[in-house]
Amino acid sequence: MGEAAPEQALLHAVFLRRLAEASSGPSSQARLGHGAFLTLRLVDLLDPAQQAVRPDAFAYQLAGLDRACRQLPGDSTETAHLIGLMHATADAFRARDTQLVVPDLLAYAHYLEDELLLEEALDVLDTALRVGGEALRDSDRVASRLRVARVLRKLNEFGAAEQAYSHAATLAAATGDQHSVLLSRIGSANTLVARGNLTYAERRLREILLDAEGLDDRDAQARAHQGLAVVLSTSGQPAQAIPHEWRAFQLYEDDLSRMRVLSDLGIMLLIIGDVDSAERALTEIVRSGANQDVVDNAMIELMNCASYQRDRVGFERWWDRCWERREEMPSNVLADFYLKAGIGRARFGQFDRAEVLLRTALKTAEGAASQRDATVFLLAATQWHVLLLL
Repeated sequence: MGEAAPEQALLHAVFLRRLAEASSGPSSQARLGHGAFLTLRLVDLLDPAQQAVRPDAFAYQLAGLDRACRQLPGDSTETAHLIGLMHATADAFRARDTQLVVPDLLAYAHYLEDELLLEEALDVLDTALRVGGEALRDSDRVASRLRVARVLRKLNEFGAAEQAYSHAATLAAATGDQHSVLLSRIGSANTLVARGNLTYAERRLREILLDAEGLDDRDAQARAHQGLAVVLSTSGQPAQAIPHEWRAFQLYEDDLSRMRVLSDLGIMLLIIGDVDSAERALTEIVRSGANQDVVDNAMIELMNCASYQRDRVGFERWWDRCWERREEMPSNVLADFYLKAGIGRARFGQFDRAEVLLRTALKTAEGAASQRDATVFLLAATQWHVLLLL
């Protein structure tokens, strides 16, 4: 795993960036970054490749971490992850079983990935593989490799992502885990999509879909259908993508995946001009109370639907709800909000406000994790900027 993570002079130094980026005084993010650094340094004491630490030394470091965690924001999900990880590390040390800390590390990495703190997520995954060592269960080893590959793909490290997916597939095949083999192949195909090789990606995904159907693997079928929907929509065929998106919605069994697919479906329906169906799909997401990031995306698209129909009242209603949420939105979602809001203001003839919002969208996208996302926003905002000048 060491070859996949960025080389650092100090383990977990990536978390200290939050301290460096704090403009004035210790912000909540700075405290959380420092807390994460200290927590992972405690986890490092479990590393089987390092000299065993004495119980009194471990207890001293644990007590210091406990004091630091008491200073973290009490209403933060990340705080809950760090406290849980601290307790799991203590349990693993007492039981002399490093496996006990791995589930908490994987859960924390998943949280960081969802928050688009991708380099931090990669650091935590590296820690799970390093500390787990030879004691790591086969299922956790494969799951960790798959997550490493996915994070690398999101970081646009496509070559490293391909290698990680291939490694995960080899590990999964050796243990007879056909589901994870399919997931590795789907991830590899998604990497092709990110690279722009849509034709080859579509062919690979159709092959995977047939294999998943042969194994009666509903989850892999859903992911393959969802991947095909992305390929077809990206290649300018949203009408052909919609049946695949709908089939993915039917196949997924967990609510979060179903709501994410429903969000994508709403966007595709809007693209083909079926605004009523798009609004029904997106409103269902808001009504269901799905994960906040999914709800945020749905509200942004409902705002977009309203401006598309020149519904000023509806636009302002969704604008207000999105505006109240803006400080909690990840940078990519926030950039999308500013972009769609700018488009909406332009549709209502408020060109000065639209100009400001589009520039804000560009600035926000430039700070997002994915340069590819920033490029997409640049193209979209530039197109609308040209329209404003006509």
